[in-house]
This record gives sequence, C-alpha cells and structure tokens, in this order.
Amino acid sequence: MNYTIQRFIILTCRSNINFNISRKINTVFTSYNHVLTTRVFMTKLSLQLRYNNLLYTTKVQFEKDKSNLKLLTNKGANNYSSVQMKKRTKKRTAVSTKDEMSTAYNVKALTTSEEYNLEALVQGLIEQKLYVPSSIQTSTNSSPDVIHAVAKYDVSHEQREVFFFREGTIVAWNISELECENILEFLKKYEQNRYMECIVKSESEVMCYSYADHGKRNHIKDGNIILALNATNLDKYTFSNAMAQSVKLGIWEASLDHYIDSIAFVTEDLKSGRELRMTQHEVLRKQGELFALRHSINLSSDLLDTPDFYWERDDLERLYQETCSYFNIAKRTRVINEKLNHCVELVGILAMRLSDRHHIRLEWMIIILIMVEVVFEILHYINRYFS
Repeated sequence: MNYTIQRFIILTCRSNINFNISRKINTVFTSYNHVLTTRVFMTKLSLQLRYNNLLYTTKVQFEKDKSNLKLLTNKGANNYSSVQMKKRTKKRTAVSTKDEMSTAYNVKALTTSEEYNLEALVQGLIEQKLYVPSSIQTSTNSSPDVIHAVAKYDVSHEQREVFFFREGTIVAWNISELECENILEFLKKYEQNRYMECIVKSESEVMCYSYADHGKRNHIKDGNIILALNATNLDKYTFSNAMAQSVKLGIWEASLDHYIDSIAFVTEDLKSGRELRMTQHEVLRKQGELFALRHSINLSSDLLDTPDFYWERDDLERLYQETCSYFNIAKRTRVINEKLNHCVELVGILAMRLSDRHHIRLEWMIIILIMVEVVFEILHYINRYFS
C-alpha cells in the first residue's frame, strides 16, 4: 500500500520534482516501511509470549486443581454432610414377555386427595350415565368404603372397571389414558385437600394383568397380575386395595421428604453453633405437621396390619399379603417410621432450645425489674435522710 502511494506521488509530481527530491522520497518511505515492519514483528512476538505464558499458567492451575480433587475424593469417603439424604429407590417396573403383552391389560393406581366424598360421587356417577356404581362394604361402618364402577359401554371384550377408595385413591382396570384423564377431571368436585398434580403423576403405580390358564389361581408373576379364569370382583378389589395402599404410602413418603428438606438447615445451624433461624410459632407448626403425618400413617391407615375384611377370607388375605410384599409396603412403612422418629427428636430439641431461650429472657426481665426497684428504694432512702 505504501509503495502504491509512493508511485502515485512520483507520477503526479514528475514534472515538478527533480531526482534529488525523488531519492529523498524513496528514502523516507523505505524508513517508514522498515519501522512499520519492525512494529508488526514486535507486536506478533509480544502476543506469542503472552499466549505461551497464559497457556503455561493454565496448565499449572489445572494440575493443581487435579491434585486437590484427588485429595477431596479420598477424604470424601469419611465426610458426611448432615443435609445429605439417601435418595428414594425407584419403583420396580413390570417385566412382560411378548406372549403376555399380546393379551395383557393395564391397571393403574393413583391417589389425588386426602379423601373422597363417596356419597356424592355415587350420585355423580349415576347422573353421568357412563358407569354403573356399586358399593363394597369392607368394615362395620354404615357408609361404604369403596365404590366399584363398571363402564356401561364396552370397547372390547374385556370390561372397564374403576375402584374409588374413600382415602382419595382410584384403581382403574383396562382404562385408557384419555379416559383416565377424564375421570380425574370428573373427580375434582368430590375431592378434599387435593394433592399437587406433579406428585399425583410421580407416585402412581402401573401394572399389567392377564388371565391364567385353566386351573391356576390368582397370583403375581414377574411384576404382572395373573387373574384366574373365574376371578371375581373381590379378587380385583384385593389387588386394588394393595395398590391403593402403595400409592398412598408413596404420597406420604414424598411429603416426609419435603418436610425433611424444609428443616435441613436446622442441623447445619446446630452443628456450627449458630443462632436458630426459627421462631417458637414455626416450630410448633412443624410439630403439628409431623404428628399429623404420623397419625395418618400409623392410625388412619391399614399399613401396620391386615384389614379386618380379610380375616374370614383366607384366599383373599393370601393374595393381599402377596401384593403388599411385592410393593415392599411393610419395609417402606418401617423406614418411614424411623425417619419420623428422627424428625420428632430433632423438632423436640428445637422446641426445648427455644423454650430455654424464652425462660432465660423472662429471668432477665425479672432481674431488670428487681434492679429498677432497688434503684428506686435507694433514691427514696437518699431523699428521706439527706433532704
């Protein structure tokens, strides 16, 4: 570019300049090109040195971080954070062979609320005219505990059935996803204390069922329900009852996990000796939540014992216990009660700590009042004897 400018100046001014001036111009531009080339070379050299220095620094830092990571990994086996919890294991899924899948149907259990108004639900099903409801009496109470609804219109040779449990759980047999969504939408009018949609979906149970060969009885095989050819509604009810217990327990497990997450910071405060960040009212409310959950699991459900309905029905009792064993209900109940005991101890410590702090505050208030009274007595004494 500089050479082009040089030629342009010489050509345009050829008639007005002599050779001496031309040589001077050539000398000036040559020195300018030399300086420019030197500056470009020095700039490239500086950038190269800076890049090499940055590369070396990054490499050293990487080796240092790598060694620190190894040390932390070796020490991590012996260090446990009080906030970390063991994650819940995933549920077992049914394993079906190709032959079974060709003749298998789905059975799905969901719990959507704490309780259903079954009396109003029966009336709603009758007015809807899509299902024929009938009650199943499982206790000595006058009101029904379970509603068994059979679809009026057949889609296939296998009938569609739904069991509605008063505890807020439904078990649908041979019901499609679209029809199940419609049933859940229909149930919203009869629910009390509805659960969140994400929890309802995550804590559901889905199994496959098919019919056994002639002469075989009801059982569970490879995660699939196998019904006898002469299976009755009570057989399906028994399977449904155990599945309903499992999904209800799953909701309580999720609630307890959420509860533990809400008080996880307390253990860190206690360990580090910091001031508790909870008031006495908040601790009292946490105690109420904990005992309400404990009451639901141990007193308001049949998780700890076999329901009375199966006492005089040995075959159904065997089937119920087999299904509960498949879902590990007894073990899960024992684990959740252990977690509840730990939470009760922790909340009890918080309540005692806050109570002690309240008592100390009251004692200081009494001491201050006594000191004020002593000061006034001294003033009265001085006023009486020195006035």
